[in-house]
Parts: sequence; structure tokens; C-alpha cells
Amino acid sequence: MITRDDVIEKLKTVIDPDIGLDVWTLGFIYEINIKGNDVHILMTLTTPLCPLQSYLKDEVEQAVQSLGFETVFVQITFDPPWKPPEKVREMIGI
Repeated sequence: MITRDDVIEKLKTVIDPDIGLDVWTLGFIYEINIKGNDVHILMTLTTPLCPLQSYLKDEVEQAVQSLGFETVFVQITFDPPWKPPEKVREMIGI
């Protein structure tokens, strides 16, 4: 059985090339819902105009799919808008 922790570990391998940190650490992942052999991920990005939106969505899908899920659905939202976690703010100097 694939667990939420397994999904999180895969998400930690997806790096935002502009920032150099993974989508999990950046706080881009709002929800992970596993139902049987399917998973739904709700994520955000730094801005709705992010040029890497398709790239990051595809990378998340592929990383999580490698765990063996039948269906991986990644939904992008900007509600609420992304705010970097304090740890990330310190790491990137903002």
C-alpha cells in the first residue's frame, strides 16, 4: 500500500529549477488525497504567470506515478496565494 509519506518523498524529488528547492519544501503542495489506486494532489505555484506551470505539473505527475498509482491528478490553484514558509524565506533570503 502506497502511503502519504511515500508520495511526499517523491514530491521532494521535484525541483523548481528557478528556485532550486523541491515543491514539498517550497510549500507548493496543499493537499494529497489517496483513494485506493488513485491520488489527487492540489498544488500552487509562486504566481499564476509562472512559466514553469506545465513543467512542474508534469514533473509532479510523473514522480508520483512512478509509485504505481493508476491515476494521478494534479490540480493547480492560486487560492490561497502562495506564501513561502518561514524556513524557505530564510533559505532564499527573502
